[in-house]
Amino acid sequence: MTSSVVPPPSDPQTNDVPVGGDDSMLRHRGREFLLAMYKALRSLKFYPVENEQVQSSLNELTSYTIALFECEEELEVRIAGELLFVNSTRLRLDLDNYASFSYVLNTFRSSGVGIMHVDPAVERREWQVFLSLLLACASDGSESEDVVELQEKLVQGNVTHITVDEPSDGEQDLADDEKRREVAKRTYERTLAVTKDVVNSARMGRSANVRKIKRAVQNVVDQVLNNEISLVGLTTLRDYDDYTFTHSVNVCIFSVSIGKRLGLPRSQLFDLGMAALVHDVGKGRVPVEVLTKQGKFNDEEWRHMKAHTWLGALTLFKLRGLANVPYRSMIAAYEHHMKMDLTGYPESIRPRQLSVYSKIIAVADVFDAATSSRVYKAAKSPDQILQEIWQNPGFGYDPVLVKALINLVGVYPVGTCVLLDTYELAIVHAANPDLSQIHRPIARIVLTPTGQVLDDPPLVNLADTQPDGSFARSIIKVTDPAKYGITPSDYFV
Repeated sequence: MTSSVVPPPSDPQTNDVPVGGDDSMLRHRGREFLLAMYKALRSLKFYPVENEQVQSSLNELTSYTIALFECEEELEVRIAGELLFVNSTRLRLDLDNYASFSYVLNTFRSSGVGIMHVDPAVERREWQVFLSLLLACASDGSESEDVVELQEKLVQGNVTHITVDEPSDGEQDLADDEKRREVAKRTYERTLAVTKDVVNSARMGRSANVRKIKRAVQNVVDQVLNNEISLVGLTTLRDYDDYTFTHSVNVCIFSVSIGKRLGLPRSQLFDLGMAALVHDVGKGRVPVEVLTKQGKFNDEEWRHMKAHTWLGALTLFKLRGLANVPYRSMIAAYEHHMKMDLTGYPESIRPRQLSVYSKIIAVADVFDAATSSRVYKAAKSPDQILQEIWQNPGFGYDPVLVKALINLVGVYPVGTCVLLDTYELAIVHAANPDLSQIHRPIARIVLTPTGQVLDDPPLVNLADTQPDGSFARSIIKVTDPAKYGITPSDYFV
């Protein structure tokens, strides 16, 4: 039996040279290292130290540690919630490594360990002692003193090149932020799937599953009330191939968020969300060639397109026989293109007062539609469309609700690409919570003044000042992210 260090074995899934820069190499080596740690932990748990499999796994772990130090000057493993980081780089879980990474993460957590720091001079013997003590603490059952006890035992075992500490508050905040983004993304994807089912059911003359619609809307309401920034950020995911569906989800999110700012109670936010999600269900009965036509409609095609309002109301009326679909949804489907002065469509035979839900949905509808690219039109910049509907009453939108939308997305809406006076490029992350600074949003710096793409783009508050009282950063202008090879939605998923 030998205890010498052997080269890392070839892995058919990872033996290709990673491409994409230092982060790609770090992720590659980090995954190899943690997989080797998993094997060593499992071997030590089930076999005595002198067992050949234990010795082999310790050799492998030592080899992968050396390989990692070939591209990194230090080695720090951190856990934050359900996430694993190697030298501040998050390792993504997939089906191939989920079980092994989860085992390592749970073993660390059970021992109270949030941070493990390894020095380049670490010896193979130290790995053996450390992993044995880690397993002992993990199975001990105690809680608050686990990491302190482990630290003391490492000193007693003469392990000087591996140190551990408990999770920091900042790391927990990072984990919480990642969790919020994941939950928001899951909510968006499920709502999108439900919307596709609703529209396609209308197209095929079938009844949609109303229970699924209600569940999806309830999730949207919960997210808006508890995690609004993450969910609104996902409205930047605009794909013209799926425009009808993503548009309905975005209008639902914007509408519920506007309703929240108006102080509507949860029950009314739910009704509003229901109306918004199905406001375009009538498009399922419009010929596909009309919906996807490039260029202007002729009179007959425009007649078909305008019909989606009353066709939507009829579709929802038929659903009411199967489940309790609020009448407000039917009214909003019918009214959302009428405009405040009733000069829109469908033409009103007699004077009427538009539903407040219809007016909210109309504002959310025009904002998302105008800022979305489609096969037949280019998108407008978010700040441009806000300025147009705010300054021009002829567009026919309630100014109070437009102001509520501006308070939600800011003068520079979420996803807007801006050039700063520091010559940095930034993506607007959220409106400033201080309404007196609404023209100075929270932004994520994505490019340095020299054009370098930042792998871990920081968030900055453009209202922050320097010691002399001047603003640290200010927006020079809105710019097209495509000119810089930037996709805003990448920074919200």
